[in-house]
Amino acid sequence: MRRQTVGMRLSARFRGPPGSANGGVACGRLAAYVGAEAVEVTLRHPPPLEVDLRVDASQGSARLYSGEMLVAEAVPSQVDLVPAEPAGVEEAAASTFPGWAAHPFPGCFVCGTDREPPDALGLRPGPVGGGRVATVWTPADDDPAMLWAALDCPGGWSADVPGRPMVLGRMALEPRRRVAPGEPHAVVGWTTGREGRKTFTGTALYDAGGTLVALARSTWLTLPG
Repeated sequence: MRRQTVGMRLSARFRGPPGSANGGVACGRLAAYVGAEAVEVTLRHPPPLEVDLRVDASQGSARLYSGEMLVAEAVPSQVDLVPAEPAGVEEAAASTFPGWAAHPFPGCFVCGTDREPPDALGLRPGPVGGGRVATVWTPADDDPAMLWAALDCPGGWSADVPGRPMVLGRMALEPRRRVAPGEPHAVVGWTTGREGRKTFTGTALYDAGGTLVALARSTWLTLPG
């Protein structure tokens, strides 16, 4: 890849934790500059909102800067993860979202209880058995950054977020087929392990027929206190 330097700005609409962007949106925006199907993005600092950022992309990798501070870096990868059992769209829609009782980031673009479509994704993942959570996502379009966003928060909610407020530290996503705008999909999240402050999760996107559309793995960092 020829060296490329471009500007990026993350709108306040895409906020996640207070004062920073939703990790999935930020990862998806940066991943677009890598030029690979499957990409892994590591967040080094919370992505700032409404700030002029810089993307430096070359040789199949991309880095996001705020001034001289490295915010995130992205590289080609693969998602070597066994997908969880699918959840049907109706099953996912019937799940009960624990965030209604307690939500660490109610303004989150993906799952915040203070946000509703079309201003936000409005995903509400809840338990569906087998250690899984699931929710319904009906994509408005085929924007790849929204795919990353949809597969972000449901993984975190599989790990008891209200009792363990966490932020996204790393995410890798591998699309398997095209998202169908306007069609309901089921997003399934599950926890794969824990190590100190780190929690490891998987998320999978299924179409209404139970076919795998995309697969992701994430590393979450528990916030102090």
